[in-house]
Amino acid sequence: MFKHILLPTDGSEVSTRAVDQGLELAKALNARVYALHVILPFQALSYMTQVIPESETSYTEESVRWAERYLGEVRDKAQRAGVPCDSDYVFDKHPCDAILGIAEKHECDLIVMGSHGWRGITRLLLGSETQKVLVRSPLPVLVCH
Repeated sequence: MFKHILLPTDGSEVSTRAVDQGLELAKALNARVYALHVILPFQALSYMTQVIPESETSYTEESVRWAERYLGEVRDKAQRAGVPCDSDYVFDKHPCDAILGIAEKHECDLIVMGSHGWRGITRLLLGSETQKVLVRSPLPVLVCH
C-alpha cells in the first residue's frame, strides 16, 4: 500500500496529532516517513534599511530554531515507534508548492497533514494551504483534525 509518507508539520496541536496518526499508519504499513516544515520567507515593509537585515536575520534564525525543534520531535517519535524518518525544512512563500514539490522529490505516496494550523489569521492561511494541497495533489491526502 503506502511505503513513504510525507508529514508536513507546523508544530500546532492539530499538526502534531496528524504526525502521530501518520506515524501510527507508517508503523502498521511498515512504511517510512519524511517530516517537513515550511518556513515562510521574511517579509517586511520598512523605510529604515538598517532595520531590515537585522530583522530578517533574527526572523530566519528563530524560524530555523523552531523548525529544528518541530522536526526533532517528529524524529524522536518516529524512532520510538521504530519508523524510519528523514526530515528537513524549506523556505517557501507558498507552503502548498513546497509540500507538493518535496512529496514528488522524495517519491512519497501519501501526505498526512492537519486540517489547520495555528490560531487567528495564521490558522486561516495554513488551513487554506491544506485546502490547496487537497485540490492540487496528485497523491492521496489524509487530513486529520
